[in-house]
Amino acid sequence: MKLHELLKVKTRSKKRLGRGLGSGKGKTGGRGTKGQKARGTIPVTFTGNLPLYKKLPLRRGKGNPKGSTKLKLINISKLKAFKAKEVVDIGKLQETKIISKREAKRGVKILGKGEINQVLTIKLPMSDSARKKIEKAGGKAIDV
Repeated sequence: MKLHELLKVKTRSKKRLGRGLGSGKGKTGGRGTKGQKARGTIPVTFTGNLPLYKKLPLRRGKGNPKGSTKLKLINISKLKAFKAKEVVDIGKLQETKIISKREAKRGVKILGKGEINQVLTIKLPMSDSARKKIEKAGGKAIDV
């Protein structure tokens, strides 16, 4: 390869701002007139008269993972997956994949929607209607 065989690299020269009216970018240099943006360097976060963080809504405790204590609500009809005379607790619900590991950490509550025919011993927090249905079927309701 020889010097005359090299490809020519075409580059655009950067337009020099503020170098007279004849340059096409003279006087204000494409920055408009007056204001903070016309002068020197400004922060990247500059948006005008109001800072960005003041335009956003106040979030306070929103999105706090420790603050959310939403219980997993399970209807009594889901407990049909268990056999008669079985003890139902958070561990058993995880084994049968009714709840996930994350939901088990947050907590579980049994609600009284649906019917139950099996005799079960349930060791979980529950509503009054769920307790009545479990006891009516002949099971034990131990509120933890």
